[in-house]
Order: sequence, then C-alpha cells, then structure tokens
Amino acid sequence: MTDFALQRKNMVESQIRPSDVTDRRIIRAMQSVAREDFVPDAVRSLAYRDDAVPLHGATAGGATGRSLMSPRTFAKLLVLAEFGAADRVLVVGAGSGYSAAVLAQVGKSVTALESDPVLAAKAKSALTGLAGVEVFEGPLPAGAAAKGPFDVILIEGAVLGRSDALLGQLAEGGRCVGISRETGVGRAVIWRRVGEHFAETDAFEASAGVLPGFTKAPSFTF
Repeated sequence: MTDFALQRKNMVESQIRPSDVTDRRIIRAMQSVAREDFVPDAVRSLAYRDDAVPLHGATAGGATGRSLMSPRTFAKLLVLAEFGAADRVLVVGAGSGYSAAVLAQVGKSVTALESDPVLAAKAKSALTGLAGVEVFEGPLPAGAAAKGPFDVILIEGAVLGRSDALLGQLAEGGRCVGISRETGVGRAVIWRRVGEHFAETDAFEASAGVLPGFTKAPSFTF
C-alpha cells in the first residue's frame, strides 16, 4: 500500500525546501493537502514526482492536454506572488482543484476558474465544504471580473505573452504570476499593477503546457 503521507513529506523535503521556498504557510499547506486526491486514480502513484502529472487528455510530463504543475514550480510561483493573509486570489486554469486547496490556507478567499467541464466537476467535488473557495466553469482568458478585483492572480499553466484582460482584474498593487512562453522558452513571470500600468519581471525558467484560450499571443491595445 502506497504511503502517500511519507511521499508528501519527502516532496517537501527534497523538492520544495531546497528550492528556496521558506514561507512556512506554503510549506505547511503543501504538507497537509493530499495531492493524490486531485489526480486520476490511474496516476495516483505519480502524484508526488518532480514533474507535471497528467490530469485530463494529457500525456506524461504534461506535454499536451491538462496537467498538475510540478510541485517545485508551483511552490516557487506561490513564493513569487508574495501572498498576504488577506489576499483575494483568482486561480486561472484551476484544474482539479489542488492549487485552490493549497491557497485556501494561504490567502483569504480563492476563486477557482476552470474551462474544462470534467476538471471543473472534479474540482467542485474535491473542494466541497472548503471555506473561502468558489469554483467556476468558464473561459480562462475572460477571468472572473465579477468576483474581482483580486490581489493575486495565479495562472496555473503557460500563456503566450501578457493577458491584459486578466491583468485588468488586479487590484492596485496586485500581482499576477504565471509562465510565459512568449519567446518559446518558458519563464516564470510576475506582473504588478501600478495604476494603469503593469510592471513585468522575469523570475526563473519553468515549463508548463499552454492553457486553453492562450494558444495565440494576444494583441495589445495601448
């Protein structure tokens, strides 16, 4: 019988802590949330590996379809977002709900947006009864303006360039983090809102599948 609790501990000790993740809230949340409950039964044994885990229509490593982001990349994105306990959070591409479950222990409220009906149903089931979390099904590029503005937007996957529609849903001083593949090479990026401007900063190299609706670089209007 698989000892998932031990695997979860090993994930934190061998993947998360060595990656300069020192925020105790993030470490505690990733230590307590059962990652195996958010992946298909056929790949539960892969839940804690240092790689993307296939969710729905995905291949091993997350090359196509939808996948659960690797623990290391996910944790580093959370650090990059500089979460506060009172933050209102939007997760774009929430998948089966794992990130929302983790973030419910870090921020004040979480809006989990998912476009895939299979994954949205899984997230709603897995997150039932979890305080401060709402799951919505809808197109990812549209965000959830009616629930905003948000202090943090986590794009749980890759996009081809900046998404002004999402950035416009940030509160003043808000941060959006995700993986940009604008140049073909994946890189974690943080966008910060200052008035009507968005400062962009590269953080580290990272890989993830491009999310539905973000498969073409957006055209900007200035």
